[in-house]
Amino acid sequence: MKISLKVESKVLTASLADNATARDFVSLLPLQLSMNDLFGREKYGDLPRPISENGPRKNRYEVGEIAYWSPGHQVAVYYRQDGEQIPSPGIITVAKIDGDADIFNVPGPVKVTIEAAK
Repeated sequence: MKISLKVESKVLTASLADNATARDFVSLLPLQLSMNDLFGREKYGDLPRPISENGPRKNRYEVGEIAYWSPGHQVAVYYRQDGEQIPSPGIITVAKIDGDADIFNVPGPVKVTIEAAK
């Protein structure tokens, strides 16, 4: 399944991961999030409720990944690699952007609409 992410007039698609966390994330769509910047590498936003933690966790991210941070019930989009590890308990991949994530590489917060791709 594909999802779309809209930032201003730009739209990206992403391919969902095959795990319970990604399937639960889809149940929240459509979402409108205000996503703040963290460390000049990711934009993150608060989800309206916790989602399943039954996906594989990892402490490294890839540019273009969309991942769930369970302690804060947040979703993050990684747009720049800084080589740092994600602290414990790690992240759970929800989706991977098809193409590049440069539209997120802007200063400050962004407003993002996430929905099932048509």
